[in-house]
Amino acid sequence: MSAAEELVLAEPPLTPSSLALVAADEERAALQAAVKEAERAVAESRHADAVAALDGRPLLPDVHADLALRALFAESWARMSLGDLQTALSRCERARAIAEGATFSDADRAEALYRLGCVRVKLNAIATAASLFTLALELADRSGLPCDRLRAGILEWRSRCHQRRRDFAAAREDVERALELATAIGDEHATAHVYFRASVIAARMGQWLLARFYAERAKTLYERSGDRVNVGRLLNNLGGLTFILGDPAKAKTYLKQAISTARATGGDADAAQAVSSLAQVHLRTGEYELAERHARHALGLLADRDDFIDERGNTQLVLGRALLALGRHDEAQGYFDDADTSFARLDSLSHRAAAWMAHGDLAVARGDKDAALERFRTAAEALQDFHF
Repeated sequence: MSAAEELVLAEPPLTPSSLALVAADEERAALQAAVKEAERAVAESRHADAVAALDGRPLLPDVHADLALRALFAESWARMSLGDLQTALSRCERARAIAEGATFSDADRAEALYRLGCVRVKLNAIATAASLFTLALELADRSGLPCDRLRAGILEWRSRCHQRRRDFAAAREDVERALELATAIGDEHATAHVYFRASVIAARMGQWLLARFYAERAKTLYERSGDRVNVGRLLNNLGGLTFILGDPAKAKTYLKQAISTARATGGDADAAQAVSSLAQVHLRTGEYELAERHARHALGLLADRDDFIDERGNTQLVLGRALLALGRHDEAQGYFDDADTSFARLDSLSHRAAAWMAHGDLAVARGDKDAALERFRTAAEALQDFHF
């Protein structure tokens, strides 16, 4: 008998139980590899790749609870980013249920609530989202674990809720706390997110120079992190801020760069926002035909993106105003009505007031001063915060 044959005979035969263990190990290794790939794809904003990496994978939370939770976190974020909000919501609810298990910490439960809150923001359930973020923050604080990156994310997203409610002081306070946390742990990417949000809030408060400073700072950090998707988004915001600060030519350059970057990274929704911004610049510089053309193109890109209902409403408003300037009153009214409907779904009085003002301008153009006065009064009363 050869040495090789003796070695084979010396090995114990594989039993059904040992075969099952081998199969379980292989199954876990395969799932772990898929989860890591999905997480990497999400970090690089390759959201379709993240969904594909997990497609058809049985998660088996009773067996691989830790991997199942990570997989649900990654998939829910990817689907949210792709605009598949109902699927994202179901994944988040499932993750929340798994995180309630005894093997998970309060930090895990906080992250589950945070991600659920983000989807609720996209669904325009702002009150629910704010409550989820507050509870997530309490759980993170109670956990006693080092999770400052998570805390910063929660605060940054909760600031969006305050902003939508026009509570800019609370929004700024959350952003300032998030900035302290992100800079303390030296996470440049998380810090960039917070600067981005700080820029948006400063712009809503009319602090244009501060908003531009924050935007430029965020753009620099995104560039260092290799995040081209958010660089493109910052170029869009810088375009708008540059126009407001009096340089329309440079603003157009920024916006064209934003469109190019969005197309290069496969972001139709991001491209639509930049095209809409360019339409706004054309509108305000009297280039009404160009404004109409770009606004229609942006609406085409946003046709099936209910998670961008605010941008759709803004674009409908720009298109309506371009048509109004071109003397096409009936068409303009149709788009003003569409914008009002979009903003009603957004549940934002400041946005609806903009639509009512547009209706007022249309009434002026038609010579109906009474209707115009009523529209302007409705918009003014909606925005006032003094009632007695």
